[in-house]
Amino acid sequence: MTASRFDARIRAGSPWPVEAGRYRLLAGRACPFASRVLISRRLLGLEDALSMGLVDPIQDERGWRFTLDPGGRDPVLGVHHLSEPYLAADPDYDGGFPVPAVVDVGTGHVVTNDFDTIPLDLATEWRPLHRPGAPELYPEALREEIDALNAELHADVILGVYEVGMAKEQAAYDRAFAALFARLDALEARLATRRYLMGETITEPDVRLFPSLARFDLVYHGHFRCNRNKLAELPNLWAYARDLYQTPGFGDTVDFDHINRHYHLVLDESNPHHILPGGPDLSLWLTPHGRESLGGRPFGDGTPPGPPKEPVPPAGRATA
Repeated sequence: MTASRFDARIRAGSPWPVEAGRYRLLAGRACPFASRVLISRRLLGLEDALSMGLVDPIQDERGWRFTLDPGGRDPVLGVHHLSEPYLAADPDYDGGFPVPAVVDVGTGHVVTNDFDTIPLDLATEWRPLHRPGAPELYPEALREEIDALNAELHADVILGVYEVGMAKEQAAYDRAFAALFARLDALEARLATRRYLMGETITEPDVRLFPSLARFDLVYHGHFRCNRNKLAELPNLWAYARDLYQTPGFGDTVDFDHINRHYHLVLDESNPHHILPGGPDLSLWLTPHGRESLGGRPFGDGTPPGPPKEPVPPAGRATA
């Protein structure tokens, strides 16, 4: 889950300056790290400035592939596998080929795959290309507090579920399990009196946490043995997650079908017979959450994004 060597930040004055149409975001709706970038891109209205290619949730021996597109090729870059733009940038590269990856369309080279900083760059360096009414996801006055909270979320929840699910010995599992649920308990208390993690408006930590919550009962609780509680048994977190899912820019980027198939069909060690579970009931994501009683202005002084330009297929959506 690291950014390997392709971790240069895209910023004005760098070798990869911000420029509408210059780059293509390669992402997968199954991956929580890519999902944070997809949410940021949608909330900020960057769909036209930063095009997107989506990989299949099922990988083969060469990794992520573009079999969702005609001919099994990304229609802009012409590649079959995500590994190709990585190797175009560095033929000797021998690391992994993760999503998200930002590719320079002109060269076909990956310029960054730093999942931790891409959303922050989109919120700051890409500001000139934001839509009118885009929310302030990384307000300058709150950045120190946001960075501290993000570090806790990253260590205990975002990576924590993987440390639990992929633990090879009991002691490592026990440590990660305890840290995960201690953090979820702290978040449950935090959200008792505030609608969003930083108060009355959506900010970057909400974007960061939501993809992990969207996967919790579907994947992490059973498949990763994160089973002290289901998300649905933590009332404030569950209501908060439903509130975000029902907010434009969040739920309309989630593909539950891709998530389910990726985790249960790709991770052979945990599910050698490739059995897809029948639950949980996804329609519960659309039930009333009651978080309006806490007040708040989801987009601050801004406005919600319009209808999605790249809608999730019906099979991946929660339906009543």
